[in-house]
Amino acid sequence: MMLPPVDEQVIRENPEFSKLYKTLQNDVLNPDGSTKCDSSLRERTGVQKYLLERAITTTSLPDPKKPTSRPEDTKSRTEEPAQSPTSFADLLLVLPSLIDSDQPTEPEVAAEILRYSLFSEFDSHLPELGDLVSANLHASALSVARIAHLSTDSSTLPRHIPSLPADHAALRDRLSEARLMLMKGRLKALVASINLLQSYTQSLALLVQSLESKHGLASRNLELRALDVSQDAQQTEIDANAALDNVSKDIYSPKAISALKNYASHLKDAQGRTAERVRGLQAELAEYSVGKHEDGRKEKTMREMARVYREIESQMEDVKKDLDRLDDRRS
Repeated sequence: MMLPPVDEQVIRENPEFSKLYKTLQNDVLNPDGSTKCDSSLRERTGVQKYLLERAITTTSLPDPKKPTSRPEDTKSRTEEPAQSPTSFADLLLVLPSLIDSDQPTEPEVAAEILRYSLFSEFDSHLPELGDLVSANLHASALSVARIAHLSTDSSTLPRHIPSLPADHAALRDRLSEARLMLMKGRLKALVASINLLQSYTQSLALLVQSLESKHGLASRNLELRALDVSQDAQQTEIDANAALDNVSKDIYSPKAISALKNYASHLKDAQGRTAERVRGLQAELAEYSVGKHEDGRKEKTMREMARVYREIESQMEDVKKDLDRLDDRRS
């Protein structure tokens, strides 16, 4: 994991942190985030160097007096597998299944497998196996070199095979640097966006200030006038409420208010009694079939009788008045 980038503004505003960050970035950590002061790495490097020196010192050079024996050996080796191509093909078919097995082979099973004649001739097939593995590795290395050096001619690709580890390390370093630069670019873009938003905010503030300086007097005058009118309206409302209270007190004294309340309650009681009386009269009229639609003749008869009764009453009153006048004359 690489060292995360830090905002340049934070680095500028914190000198002590800037020194610490640069020390970590240049002296303590690698671009991939690993430490440069790894004691185990130094030990491994020393052990590898020691083993390499020991291998060089203990390896003896071939005897130049025996060059004639090699063609015979190679000839015999090439003749042996030529005599048994089927066994070599069977060996090629069996070996991948044994090597690629996820579960380790038990010792008894391995010993049983090695007893077959196919594996008894394994030593004689080692040169062919070595040539086949070498050819496959060489082809794979050429493919990797072709990918690493796209602009290089195919005839010169084998020259780049020894430098593939260095090319791979360089590509990893370039990839780490590209990731770091990408993160820094994103951080710079974020800072630029923040600065742009701040610039827009400042421009809007300046625009508001210019509008206020240009139209501020008129708007302030209108605001003050509106405030004055609002205060006048509030004062008028307060005065109207006070005048209403005073007039109400003058017109309706406490005694008058109490009398009106009593009168209102009396009217409510009278209204209730009137409604009760009306319901009683309607019930009495219903006994005489008045107000019922099923028998209209009885209702007409009763109305006619009421009219005649009123006429008789009026005639009786006239007679009483005439008698009273006669009594007055006699007296």
